[in-house]
Amino acid sequence: MKPSDIQKFIDKAKDLEKGHSMDLSSGEDLSLAIMNLIGIEEHMFFTSQKLGDTKYIDVLNTAREMRKELMKKIVKEGQGEVWCTSKHLLSASMRLMEVGTKYLTKGDNKEANEYFKKSFDLYNLFWGLNLGMVKSDPTKIKFEDQDTPLPKKDLLGTISQTIGKILDCCRE
Repeated sequence: MKPSDIQKFIDKAKDLEKGHSMDLSSGEDLSLAIMNLIGIEEHMFFTSQKLGDTKYIDVLNTAREMRKELMKKIVKEGQGEVWCTSKHLLSASMRLMEVGTKYLTKGDNKEANEYFKKSFDLYNLFWGLNLGMVKSDPTKIKFEDQDTPLPKKDLLGTISQTIGKILDCCRE
C-alpha cells in the first residue's frame, strides 16, 4: 500500500468520525471497558465451574448483558459475523496484552513486545472493521476504496499502522 493510499484512508476515517455519534476517543475508552467485561464473563465462568457455585453465573450474565448493551454503541453492523468477530477481536487483543504483561514481569521484554504488537494489531483490526474501513469478508479483507486486497503477508501491520494514525486516545 502506498503512503498516498494510507493518507486517503486516514482522511476517510476522519470524515467518518465527524458523522459518528460518538467521538473515537470515547469509543476507545468504551472498547477497553468492553474488553474488561469480557474478562469478567470469562472469570465468572471458570470460578463457577471450579467452585461448583452457580451464583457466579448470575454475575457472568449481568456482565454479559452490560457488554452487549455497550457493544451496540460501537458495533453498528449486525450483518453476518461482524458482531461476534468484533467481540473475539477485543477478547483476543485483551488476552494477548495480558500474556505480554506476564512476559514483561518476567523481564522478557522481547517476548512481551511480540505479544503487545499482536494485541495492538487485533485491536486496530477491530476498529478498521467497525469504522467500515475494512471489508468484513475474511477471505477478501481490503479497505473499501481499494480494488485489490491488501497483501496477506502484512495485512494486520498495514491496518494497524493506518488505524493507529487515525485513533488518538489522548484527544480530549
